[in-house]
Amino acid sequence: MRGDLVRKLLARVLTTGLAVLAFLVVALTGATGWGLAIAVAALAAAAVERRIRPGADGVAESVLVAAGILVGYARRLDGGFHPALAATALVLLGLVLLAAPLRAAGALEIRAANLPVRTWTPRVTERLGDALLVLLGLVAVAAAATLPAWVPLVAVLLVAPGCAAVGLDLARRRFRPPAGGGPVGRALRRHQPEFLLYFSAPPGSEYQVTMWLPYLERIGRPFLVLLREPEFLPAIAAATSAPVVFCPTLKTMDEALVPSLRAAFYVNHGAKNSHCIRFSQLTHVQLHHGDSDKAPSANPVSAIFDRIFVAGPAAIDRYARAGVEIPAEKFVVVGRPQVEGIEVRREPARRLAAPTVLYTPTWTGHHADADYCSLPVAETVIRRLLDRGATVILRAHPYTGQNPTSARQLARLTELLAADQARTGRAHLWGAATRELTLTECVNRSDALVSDVSGVISDYLYSGKPYAVTDMGVDGEHFVEQFPLAGSGYVLRRDMSNVDEVLAELLDTDPKAADRWATRSRYLGDFPADSYAEAFVDAARRQLEPDWNPPAPRAADAVAQHGSPLSPTP
Repeated sequence: MRGDLVRKLLARVLTTGLAVLAFLVVALTGATGWGLAIAVAALAAAAVERRIRPGADGVAESVLVAAGILVGYARRLDGGFHPALAATALVLLGLVLLAAPLRAAGALEIRAANLPVRTWTPRVTERLGDALLVLLGLVAVAAAATLPAWVPLVAVLLVAPGCAAVGLDLARRRFRPPAGGGPVGRALRRHQPEFLLYFSAPPGSEYQVTMWLPYLERIGRPFLVLLREPEFLPAIAAATSAPVVFCPTLKTMDEALVPSLRAAFYVNHGAKNSHCIRFSQLTHVQLHHGDSDKAPSANPVSAIFDRIFVAGPAAIDRYARAGVEIPAEKFVVVGRPQVEGIEVRREPARRLAAPTVLYTPTWTGHHADADYCSLPVAETVIRRLLDRGATVILRAHPYTGQNPTSARQLARLTELLAADQARTGRAHLWGAATRELTLTECVNRSDALVSDVSGVISDYLYSGKPYAVTDMGVDGEHFVEQFPLAGSGYVLRRDMSNVDEVLAELLDTDPKAADRWATRSRYLGDFPADSYAEAFVDAARRQLEPDWNPPAPRAADAVAQHGSPLSPTP
């Protein structure tokens, strides 16, 4: 996070500094050629800054660069008055001043993918800044080549009508909106979606949506995905054939939430969820994007939803343990459908000669009480695994790179694995290699797991294979009370004083093999293996039936008493 801020500040300083320098060199010295070269460098810096800071406002810098280029152009010609160059200056200044407001107005427009409609205005406004930089660059090249003054005038006059058309269309939308809604709203009414998946999150979070899309599609009813941040639109639209709509404002949400909708599904507790929950005619269902004993998994905000889909009875106990009072009828136990492709190994893991171990460190979280990240002590674990002849699959959390310290720690681990691979030939996996695999594929390739407190453990539990959990807090002997899932695993202390003992249990003796099966039912539900994901699909379909009342979820003790059809055969 700190590194990202530094990068943004450097980009800002570089763009502004070069723009000022270009103007001063052209205006106050006779080095016109150098001034034009610096102006082009300023434009290149502005283009880079737009990639780092998509919302960067470079109006002042653009004005300075444009002024410097035009002064240099006049000097290159003969220093006299040129009507064509004066007209170019006026039009260019107008474009520079209008580009940012048009882009801001276009960013407030609804956009869609996977719908038979073209929302060209917001797409054009999004590219206006880039088009302006290219235009200024062309004028600078024309000045350096001392082309006739009418050449840049023609260039700016080719761009100006497009800006005018965009501005008029935006004004028409504001002051005379279509009575039947815009093209996106009309297309959605024709599509007749029955439910939506609502999503708002920080960059890099699209996995929270893509993990659910295959199962939402299995429901067999038309639906849409509603996004609140534009950067997710391309990736999520590529992951589904359902309409994907970006709604930047509450007004655009009013257009997208068409009358045919009956339910809304959510995958996190984002602050903007309240913007959709205000539509009281919908049934609002929280799905979560993982099942874990982390503090956010018992968020009191869950109480605002009409239904809370949970993987197993343990999730209901988690809320009660955290003191969060939610009526029992809100909970629906649906399992964790994403684990259906995980291969189950019923025999205990003992005396594994050359094991493959999956290591999944989580990120540091937004707050100190949610920091379960083991990267600060991970080098010890990795070295011990390598000493035991293990092949390591290192799969870090997508947010790891947001913390520069975590990023450096992760880089150190990859260096260790690369060096061991070069020396021994063991096929360790890390970085891009693990990103090309799904979590299910990583689980199926491994014999055991080392993980922090996270949803990965719940998913891994389905496999029946052993796992170790890092205790990175100060809970000590109370760690298992705070994180019960660790009770069926092997707990690594923060100081790594028991690392050899834990690895021996994990890979040699596995004394908790039987315990994992009972825990598996409590955390992942009591559903037949051959139709496991259908529990979620059936429960989701029922949310589209307004008169359906879900049965009370099975209590954890009932599961333990009657056993589980998922339990291993004796």
